[in-house]
Amino acid sequence: MVQTLTRRQWLRVVVLTAVIAALIGAAAGLAVGYGSQKTVVEEFFPNRSVLAKPGDVQAILARVEPAVVSIDTTERPTSGGSAGGVVEGAGTGMILTPTGEVLTNNHVVAGASVVTVTLSGQTKPLTARVIGTDPDQDLALVQIDDAQGLPTVTLGDSNSVRVGDDVLAIGNALALAGGPTVTEGIVSAKGRSLSAESDITGRTENLTGLLQTDAAINPGNSGGPLVNSQAQVIGMNTAVAESGAGNAPAQGIGFAIAIDGIKPMLAQLRTGGSGGTSGGVSTSQPSTASAYLGVVVETVTPAVVRQSHLHRTSGAVVVGVAAGGPAAAAGIAVGDVIVSIAGRPVTTASQLVSDVQGEAPGDVVSLDLYRGSAERTVHATLSSQPT
Repeated sequence: MVQTLTRRQWLRVVVLTAVIAALIGAAAGLAVGYGSQKTVVEEFFPNRSVLAKPGDVQAILARVEPAVVSIDTTERPTSGGSAGGVVEGAGTGMILTPTGEVLTNNHVVAGASVVTVTLSGQTKPLTARVIGTDPDQDLALVQIDDAQGLPTVTLGDSNSVRVGDDVLAIGNALALAGGPTVTEGIVSAKGRSLSAESDITGRTENLTGLLQTDAAINPGNSGGPLVNSQAQVIGMNTAVAESGAGNAPAQGIGFAIAIDGIKPMLAQLRTGGSGGTSGGVSTSQPSTASAYLGVVVETVTPAVVRQSHLHRTSGAVVVGVAAGGPAAAAGIAVGDVIVSIAGRPVTTASQLVSDVQGEAPGDVVSLDLYRGSAERTVHATLSSQPT
């Protein structure tokens, strides 16, 4: 039932301020004359990802849609819980292997005691279990029981995506009967950072390196693919912006976790992740805690360089520092550009997140950063992710 979606499978981003930007585009070398003065408009190149209608869209769906599944969950209250009854939810997933590994968002399956998966074009749900989760990155891996020979998605390269590329979002929007919903849009921005609140857990997640899109994303879309014109998955649809009280309405602002940030995490998810579960219930074995640095970062792009007047053209710029966290203790400040961690170069925000996740709580890591034009090295003692 659609009404069961009000408490699950939905991340909300409250827009606190409204920013209006005007973009004027022109063909390469176009000149605008006025009197004796001439202004040359910045050179733009044709998009590499363009969808011709309707043929391209239908061809892409033929390749991707068979590997997109709907995920249904049931959360039964514990004996000491409220008497509100069973909570049901619906989300989306992507089949990664012919034997039934399905990638989805953690908030899709969080707290679920029963998980089922329905394949594209079928109506009979299949039993499944959660084999690994990473709540900090909002990732989960689900295994369909006794599966074989299933179609799979193709993972693309999100780092090569350009703003303006055409994309499709595919998912179980509003749990509508009759198959997945397909929406079309463009990549509106890259390297977004945001805090998103889960309706089911109340947990606030700090996500970085996100793709922004104007393709419509609705409750139930979470965990579904954002696909380019080559039928490759470049992101996992995760959140949508909503306006806070007194602010201008937010329209067409959805977010997807970039697939290049997910790829390094798959091996960890297959072994339980940072918060392993079995059948939706936490295991009795202690899981490996995620290392925590305590920063919110954004990928340095030409636009970020211009807006923030940075002296570096690559790296991860710090846009937030958690009070009392390892980064704050090491002296890292907002505006610093981190360019390496533990001797490994950092070129994107998602890469820094992945590198931190590869460390363990208690590890001391060196970070090379720039504050303005001055380079410095700091040492941070990583901690466990705070509750």
